[in-house]
Amino acid sequence: MSYAPACELSTLAQEGVKVNVAIINNGYLGMVRQWQQFFYDGRFSATPMRSPDFVKLAEAHGLKGIRVTRREDVEAAVREAQAHPETVVVEFRVEQEDSVYPMVPAGAALNEMLRRPSAIVETGECPQSCRVS
Repeated sequence: MSYAPACELSTLAQEGVKVNVAIINNGYLGMVRQWQQFFYDGRFSATPMRSPDFVKLAEAHGLKGIRVTRREDVEAAVREAQAHPETVVVEFRVEQEDSVYPMVPAGAALNEMLRRPSAIVETGECPQSCRVS
């Protein structure tokens, strides 16, 4: 997880700069956890991460903060951030086990990247396009 530290939020607020900050928060050092899952047989070490309340952090700087916890609220939050005249911090709370793709293993070429599994694997549901009539 990465985020805009307080000093950057202070600068944005002080200078009146419009920036939309998106925080993808899974409560872990996400890429480290993902490497441990994929390449170290799920032997997790030192990856859970406690984070501040990003909405309150934004508000403490006089900025707008939005927290998104459901997929169906993503689009509305993005539109709200785009429409707001000042900096907005949007924290997207995601599944702790969610992975980021594409991912290139150490020492691999770009054409050997790991891609997101199909929608069937990810959701357990077969989309309309894979159904046989």
